[in-house]
Amino acid sequence: MFQALGLLLWIICWADLFYSFWERSQNIFRPPVFVISPTVLGITMLLATFLIQYERMKGVQSSGVMLIFWFTALLCATIIFRSKILHALNLGAEVDVFRYITFYSYFVLVLIQLILSCFPERPPLFSETVNDPVSVQLMIQGYRRPLEAKDLWSLNKEDTSEEVVQGLARYWEKECANTKKQAIKMVYSPKKQMKSSNSNGDVTEEVEALIVKPSQRNSAPSLLKVLYKTFGPYFLMSFLFKACHDLMMFSGPEILKLLINFVNDKDAPNWQGYLYTGLLFACACLQTLILHQYFHICFVTGMRLKTAVIGAVYRKALVITNSARKTSTVGEIVNLMSVDAQRFMDLATYINMIWSAPLQVILALYLLWQNLGPSVLAGVAVMILLVPVNAVMAMKTKTYQVAHMKSKDNRIKLMNEILNGIKVLKLYAWELAFKEKVLGIRQEELKVLKKSAYLAAVSTFTWVCAPFLVALSTFAVYVLVDKNNVLDAQKAFVSLALFNILRFPLNILPMVISSMVQASVSLKRLRLFLSHEELEPDSIIRGSIKDGNIIVKNATFSWSRTDPPSLNDINFTVPEGSLIAIVGQVGCGKSSLLSALLGEMDKREGYVAVKGSVAYVPQQAWIQNAALKDNIIFGREMKESQYKRVIEACALLPDIEILPSGDRTEIGEKGVNLSGGQKQRVSLARAVYCNTDVYLFDDPLSAVDAHVGKHIFDKVIGPKGILKNKTRVLVTHGVSFLPLMDTIIVMTDGKISEMGSYQELLNQDGAFAEFLRTYANADQDVENGEGKHMENGVLANEATGKPILRQLSNSSTYSGETGKSLNQTSTTELQKAPAEKNAWKLTEADTAKTGRVKATVYWEYMKAIGLFISFLSIFLFMCNHIAALASNYWLSLWTDDPVINGTQQHTHVRLGVYGALGMSQGIAVFGYSMAVSIGGIFASRHLHVGLLHSVLRSPMSFFERTPSGNLVNRFSKEMDTIDSVIPQIIKMFMGSLFNVIGACIIILLATPIAAIVIPPLGFVYFFVQRFYVATSRQLKRLESVSRSPVYSHFNETLLGVSVIRAFEEQTRFKQQSDLKVDENQKAYFPSIVANRWLAVRLECVGNCIVLFAALFAVIARNSLSPGLVGLSVSYSLQVTTYLNWLVRMSSEMETNIVAVERVKEYSEMEKEAPWCIEQTAPPNNWPHEGKVEFRGYGLRYREDLDLVLKNINVTINGGEKVGIVGRTGAGKSSLTLGLFRINESAEGEIIIDGVNVAKIGLHDLRFKITIIPQDPVLFSGSLRMNLDPFDKYSDEEIWTSLELAHLKNFVSSLPDKLNHECSEGGENLSVGQRQLVCLARALLRKSKILVLDEATAAVDLETDDLIQSTIRTQFEDCTVLTIAHRLNTIMDYERVLVLDKGEIVECDSPANLLQKKGIFYSMAKDSGLV
Repeated sequence: MFQALGLLLWIICWADLFYSFWERSQNIFRPPVFVISPTVLGITMLLATFLIQYERMKGVQSSGVMLIFWFTALLCATIIFRSKILHALNLGAEVDVFRYITFYSYFVLVLIQLILSCFPERPPLFSETVNDPVSVQLMIQGYRRPLEAKDLWSLNKEDTSEEVVQGLARYWEKECANTKKQAIKMVYSPKKQMKSSNSNGDVTEEVEALIVKPSQRNSAPSLLKVLYKTFGPYFLMSFLFKACHDLMMFSGPEILKLLINFVNDKDAPNWQGYLYTGLLFACACLQTLILHQYFHICFVTGMRLKTAVIGAVYRKALVITNSARKTSTVGEIVNLMSVDAQRFMDLATYINMIWSAPLQVILALYLLWQNLGPSVLAGVAVMILLVPVNAVMAMKTKTYQVAHMKSKDNRIKLMNEILNGIKVLKLYAWELAFKEKVLGIRQEELKVLKKSAYLAAVSTFTWVCAPFLVALSTFAVYVLVDKNNVLDAQKAFVSLALFNILRFPLNILPMVISSMVQASVSLKRLRLFLSHEELEPDSIIRGSIKDGNIIVKNATFSWSRTDPPSLNDINFTVPEGSLIAIVGQVGCGKSSLLSALLGEMDKREGYVAVKGSVAYVPQQAWIQNAALKDNIIFGREMKESQYKRVIEACALLPDIEILPSGDRTEIGEKGVNLSGGQKQRVSLARAVYCNTDVYLFDDPLSAVDAHVGKHIFDKVIGPKGILKNKTRVLVTHGVSFLPLMDTIIVMTDGKISEMGSYQELLNQDGAFAEFLRTYANADQDVENGEGKHMENGVLANEATGKPILRQLSNSSTYSGETGKSLNQTSTTELQKAPAEKNAWKLTEADTAKTGRVKATVYWEYMKAIGLFISFLSIFLFMCNHIAALASNYWLSLWTDDPVINGTQQHTHVRLGVYGALGMSQGIAVFGYSMAVSIGGIFASRHLHVGLLHSVLRSPMSFFERTPSGNLVNRFSKEMDTIDSVIPQIIKMFMGSLFNVIGACIIILLATPIAAIVIPPLGFVYFFVQRFYVATSRQLKRLESVSRSPVYSHFNETLLGVSVIRAFEEQTRFKQQSDLKVDENQKAYFPSIVANRWLAVRLECVGNCIVLFAALFAVIARNSLSPGLVGLSVSYSLQVTTYLNWLVRMSSEMETNIVAVERVKEYSEMEKEAPWCIEQTAPPNNWPHEGKVEFRGYGLRYREDLDLVLKNINVTINGGEKVGIVGRTGAGKSSLTLGLFRINESAEGEIIIDGVNVAKIGLHDLRFKITIIPQDPVLFSGSLRMNLDPFDKYSDEEIWTSLELAHLKNFVSSLPDKLNHECSEGGENLSVGQRQLVCLARALLRKSKILVLDEATAAVDLETDDLIQSTIRTQFEDCTVLTIAHRLNTIMDYERVLVLDKGEIVECDSPANLLQKKGIFYSMAKDSGLV
């Protein structure tokens, strides 16, 4: 409608125009207004039409601008309308009929347009515009109170992950398809040959992806092309805006020229001066508007880029093969999302400078040439000389950057491991050794940082001095070449203004280039990651098969294409609804077989078919950080009855009863607040609930007690269980279940050695029968799990899952009415827990601090730098700026020198002083730049040491509450900010602050009357800035808080990727990830808008300063010298830029200094007891006897929870062997935690050989007692380091301990022997081997007291026997406390403590306890020992 009317109006106006031309051709000459008026009107109407169309596309409902426009147009037309009517009413008047008709139709159409624009149109489906009122609302809200996440607007549809990522993915697929035709060869080259844990010594290799350059160029898919296709079209708009802005920049100096001429020429009429002033102001305002439209486009593009990159990386991580997965550690992949995505974002704002900067330089030089002639070449020569200097520095910076990234990656990787294995570090008292390791890496990092700091100082020096040197050389040449060349105000100050314009592109180019270099590094990393091999979904046929549910024929599998096959020549068929067991030694390929069925392995040959959907229970349970219920339902719909059945079958009811909020309790990262058995049962319940056709169980019974294992087998897996009609494949070590199986597959060395029913295998009398004879009698126990995650170290990090903390399992046993029999429990009780309990959360989300950054934070930072350096740098800043002002003031005096006989006097003196002032400026710049950079490094060293020390000194409870993502965030992102961002920002902030002050001083010197205007403008400026910073700071905090979940979720996904793929839940996880990214961008988008809002307001303040400087100069033109006018106006022209920088920098400063605040925040956390206390240190030979007494001992996990252990009174004599047993959650592990003071006692005391352990330092205690923990944790590093991080023992001693731990043969067969590199979390050893390494650690320490925490749950029976015999012989005279699941291991102990609900209920020798027929007897009965 609007458009049609608009076009009509345009036609009418131009009809007038052509009518005028026609009249001319008829020699009827009208006044020029008849040509000009319709031309202008026509163009206006056309513009209006386009604007309406554009706004419709943008989704504006009714435009205020248009309403005002039509109203104005109508007003103007009304006046003409009236005069036309009056004219026509005059009797003798001639009426120009054509023009009358066109005018009246024009008038009517404008009226209609006005009426129409009063009504809002149909609302568009979605709107992109952030209407200014909205952002103002947000600002006001943000000023009144700190913003919260719920105040933010939802994202526009085209900015959401859904839209953006799909676009990128589409183009990337196309690109890959195009290049596939040209075939890309990807080869994985072995990094080091590593013997794997497989018993037959298969060689698995760690691999590194190499792209072999194919014959034709360009065959790698180009990510750049893809990014351009995805984001190019929207981004191209910014080119136009940028070009307009660049051209407008040069209007300032030109108008300044006219203004100076006006002041010089005393006869010029006053209105000229006012006209120039008005023009100056108008140009400046227009420039502001165009520039910010440009920035908005850039930032939005940057935001979309980041969203797209994160989405693409996430999607790729879900489909990448295991061999490719090995090439990138978790840390590196997370870096792709955080660091590299951020790089693209930063580049989007700069990229246009690549063509814009040269354009600005060329224009400026052209105008300078007009002004000063060939002397400009001197200045150009200086610039050209500086370019290679800058280029060399940029290259150097890049090499340092790469080195820095590398050591940062290493440091974060190590920190990740430390945080994952913190429990073990504390139990072994190894914190100091690892602190040294981290600081060693950090030292390297700081060396590189120091080098780049020196570079930065040099480059700052060249930047700041470049414009000055250029001006100096140009003026010197100009004056010295020819006596008659007079440097007057016009020439000097117009040139200075142009040099100032030049300064920006020259400064920014090196930044842009280095930013591009960084982005290109990131681009390459991303491209490599995105072109990794993907799992082939069709290697396994999913669909209907005639006979059987799983068919495998002649199949051979390997973990990656270059590895030797891990499974050879596999043949078997599983009939529908049958129950199959897979048994075999540690490392014979049982887990690998399941992985092969899931399609996680590379199928070399053969045929594999699986019918129907699959559920998978991995060996090490993967638990999400979500409510217990969500972990079980796992994205399926909630069916109450089924859910209850599953929970009961998986023996989870008692556990749910004791959780604080029932099944709505939040489970921490990696399931920290569940015990190993509970995690395993939750993982099992998830599979059962999903109700699929095929079930693959990877030894789920290893982590649970005997009777629970039996319950689960009966109720779930076995012939009478819930799943009796499904196809089930169970990897197991439990001999007692085997007779119930339909078929048993026996594996040895990656082949199927025997297969058949229990009876058949016994009759064959092969390896299986031998295995049974040895063990069936010795152990009727259920859960001799093997605990090994995938043998070949495939799923990185699973095994390093946080040590199992029994936090909830026992702590809240008392809150549930456990007395109830299971059948009565109704659903309402499942969700029992009064309201206040519902709020119980375990992990603390990353919190956002609110309000202003306190001054103390700045003070802390200054103290970290060192006060001397801080004040020195401030002093040098001042010197630099005083020198700069002086040199320009000197220039203005010089230009006012009288001209005598066409020359100026004292030229040489003037030039000399000008040069000297410039040099002193340069020296000061170099000084302060060095001071700030070096100070920054001191600060970051100081802060990092503090942070690291205090995190290692934090008690265990801190790590349970704090998601590791938060801590890693502190060590990577916040430390990186302190390392490299803050010093730069300080320099820029101080620079722009002094620049603004300097400009005001100059303006005041020239026109003192400006003193009336500057303070109120300053006030407005200050108010706007405070108003804005309140909002912006909070938005930044919200953004960084909402960033953590993105990475946490990503980490979690990487750990559970095989489970997610098995359940085919990829889409849901992608959506979750997208949602988290969108939440993060929701906080980022308003901060872009807020930035634009602020900048427009501020530049208006700056433009006012220009206006007043010029205006007062015009008013006082008679008393002013042209030199001063030039000086003051050229300074005021710069003010806008500086003001902008100042606000950006002050808010950047505030937002980034938050990093210091967050790092300090962790340094002031609660600490555990001191590591060493000189006064009470026990004697060196303590404990000499090993007598342990518990006196009235009680323990609780947190102040607000019940006691977990109460009233424990027991004395264990030196050298006694004591077993500790009890149902899951009875408080067995809590006892050891108390002994090691991981948790301090709530009441009573523990006395070892007469020393109260609570009185001595933690390290004194923990060095003297040894534990073999439940989860064997290894750290990446040499095997030797894992055994002896402090280098206390000789090689002989270490070899002896390895021999006793039955690892000598294995280790001596490794190529590097003791220096064998363990991978992250010890992934390249099997779980059993890791357990033996822990045993070797204990043997090495040889302390008087040894604690075994279910240490043998993860090894097969033979190894278990070996361990037990070693412990019996080697620790004969030591006190041994064993927490046992397998009762047969403690049957020959002297005493057994039976715990129940945190109290000792029985304590006697095993034989006596069996006669008493108490709890111990019933447990033994469950295990089939009696």
